[in-house]
Amino acid sequence: MSRSPRRARLLSAVVALPVLASSACAAGSGDDGTIRALASFYPLQMVTAEVGGDRVEVDSLTPPGAEPHDVELSPAQVAALEAADLVVYQSGFQPSVDDAVAQTAPEHVIDTADRADLESTGAHEDEHAQDEHEHEGVDPHFWLDPTRLAPVAGSVADALSEIDPDGAATYRANADALVDRLTDLDEEYTSGLATCERRVVVTSHEAFGYLADRYDLEQVGISGIDPESEPSPARLREIADVVRDEGVTTIFFETLASPKVAQTLAGDLGVEAAVLDPIEGVSDDSQDYFSIADANLAALRVALSCS
Repeated sequence: MSRSPRRARLLSAVVALPVLASSACAAGSGDDGTIRALASFYPLQMVTAEVGGDRVEVDSLTPPGAEPHDVELSPAQVAALEAADLVVYQSGFQPSVDDAVAQTAPEHVIDTADRADLESTGAHEDEHAQDEHEHEGVDPHFWLDPTRLAPVAGSVADALSEIDPDGAATYRANADALVDRLTDLDEEYTSGLATCERRVVVTSHEAFGYLADRYDLEQVGISGIDPESEPSPARLREIADVVRDEGVTTIFFETLASPKVAQTLAGDLGVEAAVLDPIEGVSDDSQDYFSIADANLAALRVALSCS
């Protein structure tokens, strides 16, 4: 899989890393007794922060606004991994993080890939996919299904309780509260997407397989798991056929990758282009996992004409 189209973005991300690195270098138990945790990207940072509460300071290895798939770590961030009290990451998603975890061998580390019951892209491959459409192995985007994200909260509570036994009751209560919120979100999606005129969702890349599986939708991705892979002309013709045949009214693009292909295709086909956020990162402090998930549900209900 070629990564060359992302080099310009990666260079920008690396330029932004010193700010994060200076914060991450503080990882490790502070003089005030605060637990220092590092998460590899936003959804895992959110869970760790919610469970840890005031007893834990959590930094992310992926800078705000950066696309996390191919983030590169600075030497300071690699050193911070070794000093952190807890590291929460997802193996197979960010190669530089995988390498750094293997190099530093943190004492307390959670690999969420072991908790999330990950599936291959073929497990939720759309019926419109053709042989020439490249599918790329395991789908990492489990956090878009709240029921798959919820078990991570318990794992984080267990790890933090081992590090800080005095806070065990707090961590468990916080984890339970987060699971309750995720359960409520799942119920909102289930009811909100139960009755819709359409069930085909056309997305700029295949980040929404778990969400589609959970709520009986069909994802049709312009590109595969890699948001920067270029779709072939044949794939674009397939998408155009899907839009016409299925009465699709909206082609979705996302916030951290270029929307150009999706917007251009939507314009050519005379349909709307709208945001469906894979919640891989947050660049606006006024937003969080739940507010973005709510916005995604609203966008899907409009696009699919749900009642």
